[in-house]
Amino acid sequence: MSFLNVEFPGGLRVDARLKNHVIKTDQPARAGGEGSAPSPFELFLGSLATCAGIYALSFCKNKGLSTEGMDLTMDLEMNRETGMIAKISMNLSLPEGFPEKYREAILRSMDLCAVKMHMHQPPEFNITTSYK
Repeated sequence: MSFLNVEFPGGLRVDARLKNHVIKTDQPARAGGEGSAPSPFELFLGSLATCAGIYALSFCKNKGLSTEGMDLTMDLEMNRETGMIAKISMNLSLPEGFPEKYREAILRSMDLCAVKMHMHQPPEFNITTSYK
């Protein structure tokens, strides 16, 4: 059994079936898709932000701290020559009353995000083809 299966439901949509979930993707209209779902690259970026977010949420839950009003934003700086992302900036807006003594600790916690850590030590890729 594979970890996940990718399906091609039509157009430029490519969906991943993972356990009992379907992760839908599409290309934006400007790229020939319908824009019916995030692009795979947008999901990648979203996985970075939501991973950092779950680490922040877990930190607060473990300390018994409120997360009401907390949110996280992500901004990108592009390298104009390569078209690649040069810098990713995230900002965690802390809820009112968040203890100052935990400010650096929650950042250290978010820095442990597994998605980000895999970018620092990327896995080896093995891509093959086969016939049904």
